[in-house]
Amino acid sequence: MKLGMMGLGRMGMNMATRLLRGGHEVVVYNRSPQKALRLAAEEGAIAAQSPEEMVSKLQPPRIVWLMLPAGKPVEVMIDKLQELLSEGDVIVDGGNTMYKDDLRRRDSLKKRNIGYLDAGVSGGIWGLKVGYCLMIGGEKELFKFVEPVFSTLAPLDGYLHCGGTGSGHFVKMVHNGIEYGMMQAYAEGFELLEASDYSEDFDYGKISRLWNQGSVVRSWLLELLEDAFSEDPRLESIRGYVEDSGEGRWTVQQAVETGVPIPVIAGSLFQRFRSRQENTFADRVLAGLRREFGGHPVKTEK
Repeated sequence: MKLGMMGLGRMGMNMATRLLRGGHEVVVYNRSPQKALRLAAEEGAIAAQSPEEMVSKLQPPRIVWLMLPAGKPVEVMIDKLQELLSEGDVIVDGGNTMYKDDLRRRDSLKKRNIGYLDAGVSGGIWGLKVGYCLMIGGEKELFKFVEPVFSTLAPLDGYLHCGGTGSGHFVKMVHNGIEYGMMQAYAEGFELLEASDYSEDFDYGKISRLWNQGSVVRSWLLELLEDAFSEDPRLESIRGYVEDSGEGRWTVQQAVETGVPIPVIAGSLFQRFRSRQENTFADRVLAGLRREFGGHPVKTEK
């Protein structure tokens, strides 16, 4: 198939490359043109210097896949594209969009008879080699039309039409919430190992590898931990400051709206917030309270 790919960041560049190597024609556009030109030179993509040029290089019914940061960048680009595209064309949003935004965008595009699919994408920087897990929402007919693209991007059994508009990004949101909880559990477990009397004997790379050999906690995340520990046995080169990209917050907000208890995922999100603070006021309040009611000693600033 022939399609457009807008946004050549870490994910978009590799996805476009995988599609090109899978035999698709891909017209690529990026705000800074160097990446598009490089992909054209190295992989045979068709570089476009503007959204207008990208659309002009595609034949109806067009497919335009967005791999842009969620929020305003996607909003601005969809507003532009709906002026450029024609009836029967399809926009696929593969970024980490809030599913409620999908519903609004679908309704706006439907007035012009432009189709819309939401695609939750998981696979990170490894997707080029092993494929991407794709969670797709939208009309079944649109899904079928774009399916050859999904099939190339994903490994065997690695894509699914999840349901109506927004369902793909909803499933991806919950997926990322689960990921938060799993990562936090591993982090806490290794911290407990490090705090033990045996820590000097522990090789955390080997422990990570061991737990992946038949253990009930084996996972790809442990494989990645093994790699991280092999490069830096105590991760001393890394500061423990953990960002969040939004999906964890949305997952917790959804749980509040629907009254579903998710203490592990919620706790893992709040722990990320905690990682960004040093000598917090809350901790000083706790220390002060312990001193006042129990006479416990406190550490003072020098």
